[in-house]
Amino acid sequence: MEKDHLEILMEDIRGKFDLVLEGHDTLRQEIRDTREELCEKINLVDFKVETLNKKIDGVDANLNRKIDSVEENLNRKIDGVESRLSNEIRATNQKIESVRDSLDQKIDSVEARLSEKIDAVAADLAAHRADTEGHRTGYRISESRD
Repeated sequence: MEKDHLEILMEDIRGKFDLVLEGHDTLRQEIRDTREELCEKINLVDFKVETLNKKIDGVDANLNRKIDSVEENLNRKIDGVESRLSNEIRATNQKIESVRDSLDQKIDSVEARLSEKIDAVAADLAAHRADTEGHRTGYRISESRD
């Protein structure tokens, strides 16, 4: 009986061992399937990240071009304004110089005429005084005494 009993036990153990092996095979298959799914997802995520990086690089390049373009336009406009302002300042300075020259000429002209008139008045005054001093002996002006 022992042999029969041992054979029965061995067969029972063999059946249970086969179940364990079958369970291990199932687990291995599930692990393989999970690994494959995970690899596919990782590959998809890698693809998406790479695509996003390319898009970001494209946006970065476009923004840099636009910024450079705006900077160039602003520099040109600033240079144009600076040039126009310089021209306006030169023109204004020329007008100021012209007005100053004109005023200097007018002042010199007025000064010359006034000088002539003052000289004429001085000459008339000197002639009048000489005439008055020449009449002193005959005429006397007196103040009235009221």
